[in-house]
Amino acid sequence: MELTVVGIVCATVVGILMGLLGVLPNAFARGVANTFIYIFRGLPLMVLALFIYTGVPTLIGTKVPAFIAGIITLTLNEGAYTAAFVKGGIKAVDVGQMEAARSLGLTWGKTMKRVVLPQGIRIMIPSFINQFIITLKDTSILSVIGLLELTQTGKIIVARNMEGFKIWTMVALIYVIIITLLTWLSNWVQKKVHA
Repeated sequence: MELTVVGIVCATVVGILMGLLGVLPNAFARGVANTFIYIFRGLPLMVLALFIYTGVPTLIGTKVPAFIAGIITLTLNEGAYTAAFVKGGIKAVDVGQMEAARSLGLTWGKTMKRVVLPQGIRIMIPSFINQFIITLKDTSILSVIGLLELTQTGKIIVARNMEGFKIWTMVALIYVIIITLLTWLSNWVQKKVHA
């Protein structure tokens, strides 16, 4: 859970920044955001994790701790997905809203802050919660770099007692319970936001 929470916080910050860059009226900023989204959404999570954990150390000459490599991996991968739906949420707001606010004399920044973003956030909230669920599931892939999370813990216990069916059933149930609770939270938030 610690890995998931830290990963989702970092990914959210990076995703929001990149998503906002993607809608700026500046071609270079949009290019940076689009390149970030294209690269890190296109790379499989396992390849990215192995690159950061085993590839980057050969370049910088020092070992990257597994937890840090896991956080960087989740931040880049999940941040790219977050950036895409932040950008999409902002673009989903009717263009007329921006035009009307600008015609009233508001700057682009104030229009984004006071008119477009409040509406865009309502559109994005379900995606944020779904991304949290995806991040929780994606942490199991990070067991490939030796991170001690739920899946890796299950592997260790099975190796000790050889009771694979029982252990993997418990691991699956834990994931299902957590994801069910998060799905209920998502549905509740959607009802509150759209009420």
